[in-house]
Amino acid sequence: MIEPELLMLAYRSGIFPMSDAREDPEIFWIEPRLRAILPLDGFHLSHSLARTLRRGRFAVTCNTAFSEVMDACAAPRRVRPESDDESGSWISHRIQASYENLHYLGQAHSIEVWQMDDSGERTLVGGLYGVGFDRVFCGESMFSRVADASKVALAWLIAAMRLGGGELLDCQFMTPHLASMGAVEMPQKRYLSLLRQAQSSSQQSSSEQSSGHSSAAGCEGVETAAGAALGTETGSAGAASAAAVLALPEAFAGLLERAVDSGMASSPGKFIAQFLTQTS
Repeated sequence: MIEPELLMLAYRSGIFPMSDAREDPEIFWIEPRLRAILPLDGFHLSHSLARTLRRGRFAVTCNTAFSEVMDACAAPRRVRPESDDESGSWISHRIQASYENLHYLGQAHSIEVWQMDDSGERTLVGGLYGVGFDRVFCGESMFSRVADASKVALAWLIAAMRLGGGELLDCQFMTPHLASMGAVEMPQKRYLSLLRQAQSSSQQSSSEQSSGHSSAAGCEGVETAAGAALGTETGSAGAASAAAVLALPEAFAGLLERAVDSGMASSPGKFIAQFLTQTS
């Protein structure tokens, strides 16, 4: 297992680990020449995704199935939909154990997307996980077993970061999927500048919660402390910049609280679609 202090130092320095195969015990450290980020004010909420959110096809949670999300992200995937060829995984067992430990320490988080059947049973159909610190969230991987599931997870992540005072969403490598949602590519040098800026502005915040090291407990409930920290204004990252910088679980809970306050407790996806539209 990678020591958590080393892993967090790597992320704060713009570096992250990968492996050659699921069973490979060795890791190597990556510092890409080109880096992909998704600007929080540049997220493309398509009409179809907004419609999916409003219809409430999925239930979305935070930090309730971190290991299951990692398992799904590490599973072999078809290289092309029409092909039987499968790609390997860079998420080795050692890497997974390292992030599960970070999750236990409150420094790695997941967003889960569930599909409900007629009996009320839910099945995990999409999600993402990553590392959070200061005003930064480094997305590691996402998966989708049904159409739009990973996009829904990303929409909730963007909304939570906007509400919680986030500044930088690192996507590591550009993909057509990310590009369609507003991701942009830049030289690593530019990324490092944005990374330093996000960490510096967080450290200058008057909040003692800027490091975002919250409990890894589930976020299906509403934390009133999150609502108090966020206040009553609706806005982007600036809405929380003068107060606390919230970790993803607290910001997620703040979204749920806003949905309740807006009379959308039974349809939080509708609130997310509205929130993203208002804060774009």
